[in-house]
Amino acid sequence: MHAPYVTTRQPIARRSFLRGAGAALISLPLLDAMTAPLARADENKSPPRFVAACATLGFHAPFFFPEKSGRDYEPTPYLQKLGDLRGDYTVFSGLSHPEQQGNNGHASELTWLTGAQRPGLAGFRNTISLDQMIAETLGPQTRYPCLVLSTSGRSMSWTASGVEIPGETSAAKLFKSLFISGTPSEMEAELAQIRRGGSILDTVQGQAKKLEQKLGSDDRQKLEEYLQSVRQLESRLQQSEGWTKRPKPTLDVPLPKDVADRNDAIGKQRLMYEMIVLALQTDSTRTLTFQLSGMNAVPVIPGVKNDWHNLSHHGKDPEKIEELRVIEEAEFDVFAEFLARLKSVKEEGQSLLDRTAVLFGSNLGNASSHDWHNVPTLLAGGAFRHGQHIAAGDEKNNASLGNLFVQIAQHMQLEIDRFGSSTSGSITGFEAKS
Repeated sequence: MHAPYVTTRQPIARRSFLRGAGAALISLPLLDAMTAPLARADENKSPPRFVAACATLGFHAPFFFPEKSGRDYEPTPYLQKLGDLRGDYTVFSGLSHPEQQGNNGHASELTWLTGAQRPGLAGFRNTISLDQMIAETLGPQTRYPCLVLSTSGRSMSWTASGVEIPGETSAAKLFKSLFISGTPSEMEAELAQIRRGGSILDTVQGQAKKLEQKLGSDDRQKLEEYLQSVRQLESRLQQSEGWTKRPKPTLDVPLPKDVADRNDAIGKQRLMYEMIVLALQTDSTRTLTFQLSGMNAVPVIPGVKNDWHNLSHHGKDPEKIEELRVIEEAEFDVFAEFLARLKSVKEEGQSLLDRTAVLFGSNLGNASSHDWHNVPTLLAGGAFRHGQHIAAGDEKNNASLGNLFVQIAQHMQLEIDRFGSSTSGSITGFEAKS
């Protein structure tokens, strides 16, 4: 271990450095996630897409996992909600990320799309999430490299530097950003802000070079990581100028109204799923995440009278489990509607579902005990052979969820053979269409 760097110089005030650089705009996560270079008109008209939706309070495993693996499994109560879509999805059991014990029982939701280990514990630093890795590669092709959506404001999306990207909760705001162009004066103001952001970044990099001379080796490494993020953002700011000048898609669809009742969890999910279909259909983005957060309240669902979080900790109480089932079946109802909408949209002789890999599941295998093993996992759509239940591992020896992530990334045309804690480039028995 190298000796610590010691200096007799005065401490550097980070606040004054940032204030002097005018760097407040740099920390806006949505600016990084929602700018992109101008797409070329001759690109593939039917590109692959990716959607990931995580229910952070889990799904009751006996109502999700079939008892038998293979293609002739008997559908469970939750899978019955997907009706005649059986040939469009695959159910996986025996999957998890390793070493997900964290600083609290729900810490594994931080790492569902990253696979980083020991979330929230001392020394933890998250890694890039699957969606952001895809967005970094494919982002230049659409107005928004990735859309990060949520029912709570939290998300599963993390940058390469381990920063969480906040989730958009307003369907109305999302609709406006996707389909409503500003007035000429508003567009000019937006362009001015983009240009001003570039000048701020120039100042930041200039001051950082002076600061570097006063730092030890560890701090210089941290500063270099920061500057790399600044350079990436600078590039995206410059490229986003082209998108600002380009008209947005127009739809004969009224501006949606956000769900007024904060406890109408299913209404919020249904409305945001509708926005996801529109975003994909207009090729506004090709990568989306949607965090389906639970709540410490009673959701507005007929037959539900108790706090959702409390029901998830049912302790095998049959009455609590039956009430929890009502909530989770409602979630599968709206998810089925979402898949059916994707399948109804035709594009270059295929359905939009055929071109969209939809990952649906949870970071908890048993929410009642905060167990992160054997997490519920379903993959629908995309260029895969579906219609089966694959037991990728058993209850004690789970296969890596990262193996499935590699296959999803390859579906999105990324040339990778590892992700997170993956041990293989695929799930045994799960194949792409020829």
